[in-house]
Amino acid sequence: MDLEAIYQRGFALRCEGRYREAREELNRVLAADPNHANARWQLGLIQGFEGDFEGSLETLRQVVAKHPNHVHARYDLAMTMLMLGLFDEAKQQLLEVLRLKPDHADAKKQLAYF
Repeated sequence: MDLEAIYQRGFALRCEGRYREAREELNRVLAADPNHANARWQLGLIQGFEGDFEGSLETLRQVVAKHPNHVHARYDLAMTMLMLGLFDEAKQQLLEVLRLKPDHADAKKQLAYF
C-alpha cells in the first residue's frame, strides 16, 4: 500500500471516530515521512477529539511552524486556541488564514466575535 493510501485510510478512520486505528495508520505515514503535514494535522485533531487539547495545540503548532501555508491546520490551531482561551493568539491565526485564503468563510465568522 502506498503512503497516500495509508494516509487516506487513516483519514477515513478518523472521520468514522475510530481514533486508535486512525492513529496507527497516521503514525505509519509519519514513520515513512516525518514531514507529512496532513498526517500530523490529523493526529492533532485526534488529540483534540480525545480531550487532549494541550497536546492538540502543540501538534498543530508544529504543523503550522513547518508548513505555514497549511490553511486547514492553521484554522484548527485557531479553534483550539479559542477553546483554551488564547484569544489574542487565535485572532492572529484567523487573520493569517484569511491572508492565505481570503474567502475562508469559517475564519470570517470566527473573527466576527472579536
